[in-house]
Amino acid sequence: MFNTTKLTRAIAISAISATVIISSAHVWASGSHSGGHGTKMSIGEPGKAAKATRTIEIKMSDNFYEPENISVKEGETIRFVVKNAGEFVHEFNIGTTAMHAAHQEEMMMMMEHGALEPDKINHNMMMMDMGGGKTMKHDDPNSVLLEPGKSGEVVWTFAKAGDIEFACNVPGHYDAGMMGHIRFNGSLSGS
Repeated sequence: MFNTTKLTRAIAISAISATVIISSAHVWASGSHSGGHGTKMSIGEPGKAAKATRTIEIKMSDNFYEPENISVKEGETIRFVVKNAGEFVHEFNIGTTAMHAAHQEEMMMMMEHGALEPDKINHNMMMMDMGGGKTMKHDDPNSVLLEPGKSGEVVWTFAKAGDIEFACNVPGHYDAGMMGHIRFNGSLSGS
């Protein structure tokens, strides 16, 4: 049986992706994910699951998250259990607006080189040279990239209050509204 809803969604995502590709004639390669990832960042650092104060389940659907916003405390370690319930590849990535903008360019590069398709991740292509010796393994601690039906987790310690969000940087998804805010509500030290 022909599924028109699935076809309509695929056409919409393709149109958004084509618009992004056309408007991004030049992708700025910035070395090993420097704008979007790292091990010690102003947004916090990788945490240890054993030190997590709580677990938050994140459901990714096609271009939205449940929950849409998250509250944390400074110094808190959260274990995020992320499930892609959508029909397309989605990402859960913790960062600032600037970090997401830089990472969106990197994700566009992944699409342009065939490592990322709307509903599939070609893992065997992630280590290929995407230009200037840059590869896109996409195994950074503040992010998980998932195919439809897959699950993953991110364990993160939030250093200090700041303007932080979680987002999907697959081309067109952030622009379609697939992001949420991380709000700070005090600190673990009680201040």
